[in-house]
Amino acid sequence: MEHYSAFAPSIGACAEQATVYAPWDRSPIGTVDIINSQQADQVLETAFAIYQDKSRWLPPAKRIEVLEKTAQLMAARSEELAVEAAREGGKPLPDSKVEVARAIDGMHSCVEIMRTEAGREIPMNLNAASAHHMALTRKYPIGVVLAFSAFNHPLNLIVHQVGPALASGCPAIIKPALDTPLSCMRFVEMLHQAGLPEGYVQAINLGDHEVAGQMVGDPRVAFFSFIGSGEVGWMLRSKLAPGARCALEHGGIAPVIVAADADIDGALPLMAKGGFYHAGQVCVSVQRVYADQSIAQRIAEGLAELGNNMKVGDPTEADTEVGPLIRPAEVDRVEAWVQEAVDAGAQLVSGGQRLSDTAYQPTVLLNPPADAKVSAHEVFGPVICVYGFDDIDAAIAQANAGPYSFQAAVFSQNIDTALHCYHQLEAAAVMINNHTAFRVDWMPFAGLKQSGHGVGGIPYTYEDMQVDKLMVVRSPSL
Repeated sequence: MEHYSAFAPSIGACAEQATVYAPWDRSPIGTVDIINSQQADQVLETAFAIYQDKSRWLPPAKRIEVLEKTAQLMAARSEELAVEAAREGGKPLPDSKVEVARAIDGMHSCVEIMRTEAGREIPMNLNAASAHHMALTRKYPIGVVLAFSAFNHPLNLIVHQVGPALASGCPAIIKPALDTPLSCMRFVEMLHQAGLPEGYVQAINLGDHEVAGQMVGDPRVAFFSFIGSGEVGWMLRSKLAPGARCALEHGGIAPVIVAADADIDGALPLMAKGGFYHAGQVCVSVQRVYADQSIAQRIAEGLAELGNNMKVGDPTEADTEVGPLIRPAEVDRVEAWVQEAVDAGAQLVSGGQRLSDTAYQPTVLLNPPADAKVSAHEVFGPVICVYGFDDIDAAIAQANAGPYSFQAAVFSQNIDTALHCYHQLEAAAVMINNHTAFRVDWMPFAGLKQSGHGVGGIPYTYEDMQVDKLMVVRSPSL
């Protein structure tokens, strides 16, 4: 069983350790150091000292070199990274291999934006006041980046937070989810192998919410990046020091509108994948499907058949399609939410049973009440709810109800219907004839309302982690 110390210089030995357990069988697979309040202060001081001393800033060429070499190391060890991610996070191996490929591509994207994104010229000589002037902006790192990450994509989410920070020149402190820290630690180890100077990116683990709040509220933090639950994210945002900026990525209860003219045979596999992928532990997972009354039963039964045929099992096996939930307590919660909906009148079309202390059947419910937890809150489990509708605008209104707004979808072969839904749905992104969990890493990825703050996606995060510094030159030669 491997042990990882914190990748943070000069913090000394850590008195506390945490054991990492495989979510499938709860076997111990590693241990990590937990830092205390004093060590957290030292981590912040290390990062802040680098930012304050411009002689220690990494020039762009060095940053590109580290990013490219790290991508090469990741590619050479891609199978190992995929197995590690599957083992510690529970995402099935085929999907974890996709995650690793995305993470490698994300590192290349960080290099590409460094080569294409820059400052701009501000027009002058337009009136008497601006005569004989030239003005331009250059990009500067915003300062120390503090990033807290989530468990469900234990490598790619880290890349989305650390990669843009490194590309922008910001010293970064990354705290992975304590359930899944190993992929993060291995990634930061590779950054150092690629030539990253000590202290520029520090990886830490916290076991104390007070220490987390202490770090977030520290005035040395210029940008806070958070991926996780809304309850925690909004609470931590309230602790930010004046002037600090942030980006928060929370969850949603992704709605799908299925019109009567939809290509049902084409839509069903996409919705099933979007709902049961990673056992539903995706912030834009298909959760609520509003289907025309004439096809609602067929949609529910089709999703049920696809879910029943999926293999639920050990995520490190190549043919597993649905893995475990991250903790046994999550199985208990999903089981209780489904039972509550059934007791309130929902039709249990399929599933509805735990397979073990760590796994839950892919489940389809038909017409659960609007106020049931499975309708009103993020399930974050392998549960899809189908609702029949007679009026598409009433379905859209129900889809828009509630405090969450992230990605949505519509299935229709009528362009007017599709565009009507796109216009009316309260979402940051609407997929037409695809599931709600579609994403490529260079597109904007943003939660609205309680689903988040700011815009994710590598180019957008890179922009957030920089400031435009203006230079104005006055010369009679201009």
